[in-house]
Amino acid sequence: MFTGSIVALITPMDLKGSVDWISLKKLVDYHVISGTSAIVSVGTTGEMSGLTQEEHVDVVMKTLEFSDGRLPIIAGTGANSTAEAVLLTNKFNNSDIAACLSVTPYYNRPNQEGLFQHFKAISESTELPQILYNVPLRTGCDMVPSTVSRLSKIKNIIGIKEATGNLNRVNQLKQLVHEDFILLSGDDLSALDFIKLGGVGVISVTANIAAKEMADLCKLANKKDFLNAQHINQRLMPVHQALFIDSNPIPVKWACKELGLISCDTLRLPMTYLSKVDRHVLKKALIDSELFYT
Repeated sequence: MFTGSIVALITPMDLKGSVDWISLKKLVDYHVISGTSAIVSVGTTGEMSGLTQEEHVDVVMKTLEFSDGRLPIIAGTGANSTAEAVLLTNKFNNSDIAACLSVTPYYNRPNQEGLFQHFKAISESTELPQILYNVPLRTGCDMVPSTVSRLSKIKNIIGIKEATGNLNRVNQLKQLVHEDFILLSGDDLSALDFIKLGGVGVISVTANIAAKEMADLCKLANKKDFLNAQHINQRLMPVHQALFIDSNPIPVKWACKELGLISCDTLRLPMTYLSKVDRHVLKKALIDSELFYT
């Protein structure tokens, strides 16, 4: 269930900034058809920090409804307050949500014991499977492998999205966690190498606009057909890079609109539209990656 290309799905919005449910259904159908393994709903790319808690829950549950059992839905449930993360996680108890993805607490920069206690408290509040999410560039704190090892011993903590881009982490983690603990990349640029070293997939931003390509790449890599996986990866490299020319999800939302996957690229403040200069760069990357044709 939690291998291959898992999309970190955007949350489409209309011109007034309300959630665009029609586009959301279209996106879910696109990923079903394209071979995406699972959907992360309302993570970083889904603008979790820009939605109210009520909207957050509504988007996750609508994504689950639109999937209709065709794809597993992973709910983004992280918060920098442990109590808030517990409350949000528990909103999905007794639902068909497959798992929760919980980011390390941002801004307040807890130490390693604080991180352990945070995720322990969340996991003890629910029976839902928990996937840890480590992205120091966005949160200001790094969950080191020894802390992950401690957490991996908790029954319903089943894996980690490791988004440092540091490939040394794969071997470090593999030595410290049990064999069934799921290692997912959170960095499209290094995802193929991550899988080569023992990971099983990626929670991907690129998959928003290249769903079939990322699904095929991961399937090949998990079969150890690294030569053909590398061909796809090289083709997508301009997009892997250009999607982070500005803060995520600003570029990927614009790209989704440009490719006709959503109606408009509205974001919530403090996120703003992609600049004209960056649009030119990203459009060239879409063309170079053979995702857009002039």
